[in-house]
Amino acid sequence: MAAKTDPLRLDSMLCFAVYAAGHAFTRFYKPRLDAIGLTYPQYLVFLVLWEQDNITVKSLGDSLFLDSGTITPLLKRLEARGLVRRQRDEMDERQVRIHLTQHGRDLRAKALAVPLAVGDALGPEAEAATALREGLHRLRERLDGAIEA
Repeated sequence: MAAKTDPLRLDSMLCFAVYAAGHAFTRFYKPRLDAIGLTYPQYLVFLVLWEQDNITVKSLGDSLFLDSGTITPLLKRLEARGLVRRQRDEMDERQVRIHLTQHGRDLRAKALAVPLAVGDALGPEAEAATALREGLHRLRERLDGAIEA
């Protein structure tokens, strides 16, 4: 088998390209998120809450593809810092709702620097990045569908 067509070559693996790009994003985001006092998972939580406040833990987890065992400790840390408030749903005590505090809402202005920095880093590749992002969403959906099949 020719080296370039070997499906087990590391540089031919789509999963490795996504994995390596994920690490590059982590390295890029870390100093920017450190500057606003958030970890990457916490930043993702805020991205969801800045779009829609007062959602359930389950809804938040569904948006981020995370289970409550992962989300709950993260939310507890954010609540201890005064950025969010957790409250039992009045209609269904089994549900916990997440509310942004004013401090959590105010953090959004500082966080705007993060996607702006990504845009600057991408430069003329920003349009290709948009197509890539959409393609990755479709890829995730197809892989999720293949798991469930």
